[in-house]
Amino acid sequence: MKRLAFLLSVIAIMTACTKDQKPVITRSDIQLQSDTLTPEALWAMGRIGAYAVSPDGKRVAYQVTYYSVKENRSNTIIYVRPVNSDASTDNSKDKETFLGPGSDPVWLDNNKLAFASKGEIWTMNAKGKSRKQVTKTGGEVQGFIFAPDQKRVIIIKAVPYHDIIQERPADLPQSTGRVITDLMYRHWDHYVESIPHPFVCSVNGDGSIAEEFDILEGQPFESPMEPFGGIEQLAWSPDSKSIAYTCRTKTGLAYSISTDSDIFLFDIETRKAKNLCKPEDYVEPDIEPSKTMKNQAVNDPGNLANNPGYDQNPKFSPDGRYIAWLSMQRNGYEADRQRLCVLDLKTNEKRYVTESFDSNVDDFIWAPDNNTLYYIGVWHATVNLYRTNLEGQVAQLTSDQADWGALQLVNGKSNCLLMERHDFFHPADLYLVSVLDDSVAEEIRVTAENDHILSQLAPGSCEPRWCPTTDGQQLLYWIIKPPHFDPTKKYPTLLFCEGGPQSPVSQFWSYRWNFYIMASQGYVIIAPNRRGLPGFGQEWLEEISGDWTGQCMNDYLAAIDDACDSLPYVDRDRLGAVGASFGGFSVYYLAGHHDKRFKCFISHDGAFNLEAMYTETEENWFSNWEYDDAYWNKGRTANADRTYRNSPHLFVDQWDTPILCIHGEKDYRINATQGMSAFNAARMKGIEAELLLYPDENHWVLKPQNGILWQRTYFNWLARWLK
Repeated sequence: MKRLAFLLSVIAIMTACTKDQKPVITRSDIQLQSDTLTPEALWAMGRIGAYAVSPDGKRVAYQVTYYSVKENRSNTIIYVRPVNSDASTDNSKDKETFLGPGSDPVWLDNNKLAFASKGEIWTMNAKGKSRKQVTKTGGEVQGFIFAPDQKRVIIIKAVPYHDIIQERPADLPQSTGRVITDLMYRHWDHYVESIPHPFVCSVNGDGSIAEEFDILEGQPFESPMEPFGGIEQLAWSPDSKSIAYTCRTKTGLAYSISTDSDIFLFDIETRKAKNLCKPEDYVEPDIEPSKTMKNQAVNDPGNLANNPGYDQNPKFSPDGRYIAWLSMQRNGYEADRQRLCVLDLKTNEKRYVTESFDSNVDDFIWAPDNNTLYYIGVWHATVNLYRTNLEGQVAQLTSDQADWGALQLVNGKSNCLLMERHDFFHPADLYLVSVLDDSVAEEIRVTAENDHILSQLAPGSCEPRWCPTTDGQQLLYWIIKPPHFDPTKKYPTLLFCEGGPQSPVSQFWSYRWNFYIMASQGYVIIAPNRRGLPGFGQEWLEEISGDWTGQCMNDYLAAIDDACDSLPYVDRDRLGAVGASFGGFSVYYLAGHHDKRFKCFISHDGAFNLEAMYTETEENWFSNWEYDDAYWNKGRTANADRTYRNSPHLFVDQWDTPILCIHGEKDYRINATQGMSAFNAARMKGIEAELLLYPDENHWVLKPQNGILWQRTYFNWLARWLK
C-alpha cells in the first residue's frame, strides 16, 4: 500500500502539470537486459545533490536529479525520509516521501521547507503540499540562504556587467558582435556580460519575500565567484546581523592572472563591509602579468599574512565568536594546499588548524562546542573524515576505501553527522555517521537511491597497489577489475590519466569517466596517483608544476609497466591510454613517447599546443604558474623552456598509434582548437583517428544524448583496437 501511495503521488504531480509544462521525470524501475553496466543504465541512475536535516534532527530533505535520454533533459525531485532509517535493512522506498519537483531544500521549521524551482523560492510543508511561490523575480534566483531568525534571506541574482564587453548600441539590437576591451571577457563556457551579486531581502509576515538591497551595489565584482562558486561562499552570523561573503575584488587582466579572493564581513545595519583577510590600508605589490607569481613580491613570506591566495566558504562558529574558511596561501596557484583558517572576531587572531594534515581540506563544519571542527580531505587516494580543534590537534575518524563528502550536523549533536559517500562501484548515498572519541562508532546508510539498478549488476572489484617509480619513490595505483573476473584470463587494459593536473584519483564516482562501466565492458583499469596529485604530501603535489612531461609521465609508464610485469591478467599486447583535460594532454604527449606500449589513445579536452594554450585559456594565472613564463619572454626560466620544448604538438612526427580526440566547442578553459589541431595532425600524418566534436558542450559533457554518444564512441574506439 505504501508503494502504491508513492506511485499515486508521482502521478498526481505529473498530471498537475499545465499543458505548457513538460512531464516530471522520476525514478525509473529499469529492467536491465544483462548484468553489465551500460551507458543507458548509467544515465537512468538518480543523482543525489543538496540535502538538509530538519531542526529536530529526525528527517532529511534531499534532492535527486533524473535524466531522460529520449527527451534529452532532466529535472530534480525533493524527497524526505527519516534520518535514522537504515536503507540496507528497511524497504527504502516505503520510508521516503515524494515532495515533487524542486531543488536546494531548506527547513524553515520541523514541518515547513523552502526550496528553489524555476528560478524562484517556494515553500511547502513536509508532505509536499501547500506549495507557495514567495519571490517574484522573473526567474532570476540562482541561490538563496535564510538568516537564522528567518527575517531576511540572501538571494543570488545576475546583474548586467559591461566593463569589459561593451553594451550593444541601442539602435543595433540585433547585432551579434562584441566589442571587448580587456581580459576575462569569457569564463568557462560563457561570455561575461553579467555577474552574480548577493541581494538581502526581507521576509514579510505572509512569507513573501521583498528585495531590500544589493550587498555589492555598484561594484564590478562577483559573489559567489564564477564559474563554480555557489551559496556556500556566503554565510549568516548566528545573530542574523552580519553576513560573511567571498569575493575577488579584481576585474579584467588583474582578475585573469590572480587567484586572490577574500572573506568580507558585511554589517546589515551600517551596510558596510570589512575585509577579514587584509588590513584596510593593504596595497597589493606590483605583479608582472606574463610571469609566474612564485617568486614575485605578492608571494614574499612577509606578504603571506595578508592571505593573497584563494579564501572562500566562510562559516561562523555557533556562538558567533569565530569564523572559519578554506584558505590557500599563495596567489596565482589554484592547487595550493587548502587549509582551514579560523579567525577570532574578538581578538582578530588568525590561526590555521590543519597544519599537520599535509593535504587539502575539502569541506568542514563546526561542532556545537565552538572548539571542534569536522572536515573531509584526501589522503592516499581516499577522502575520509577528520576532526581538529582550535589548537590544531587533528584526528582521523574514518579509514574507508571510499570518498566522503558534504557533511552536516544532526540536531546540533557534536557526535552525529549526515554525510554523502560514494566509491568506484556505488554512486552517492547519504549516511548517518556517529563519532565516539577518536573513531567512528557507526555508519548507517540512510538512502539507497540506485539499489534497484545496482542489484541487477555483477559487482566489480578494485584494490590498491604500490610500485616503485623511476626516481626511487613509491606510487599508489588503483587496479579496477571487470565483473566476473577470471584471474587465469588476459584482459585488455587501460591506463587512466588524471586531469587537474592536481586532482586526486580517489574513490570518485563519475557519470562519464566511470571505472565501473569501463570494467563492465571487459577492461582492467590502471589508475595511478602520479606525481602532482594531492593526498601524498605537498612535495609530491608540487613536483608537477613546471615539469608536466618529466617525472609525471615517468610515473604513468612505471605504473603500466609494473602492471604488465606483476599482474598476469594484464595483456601487454592490448593496452590503451585514456584521459581528459591534463589527462588528455598526457595522452597527446604519450602518443609521441610510449615506445609502442599502447595500441590506441583517447584524449578528451586535452591541451595539444602549449604555446597556443598560454593565451587561449581564460584564466591566465593557470598558465603562468604551470609554465613559469609567457612563451615570448626573453631569458625565460628553465622550467618554461622545458615546458614549451615538450609540447605534444612538437612530437607528432613520432605518432604511430590510432587516436580518438574529443572536445567541446564551448570549452574556454582548453579551447576546441586544441582537439581539432591534434586530430588534423594525426590524419595528415596518415594515422587512424576520429574527432568527436560537441558545439554545445563545455569542458564537460552534460546533455543526456551527448553523454550516451560519448560512451558509445569511447567504447567503440576501444573495442576496435583492443578486442
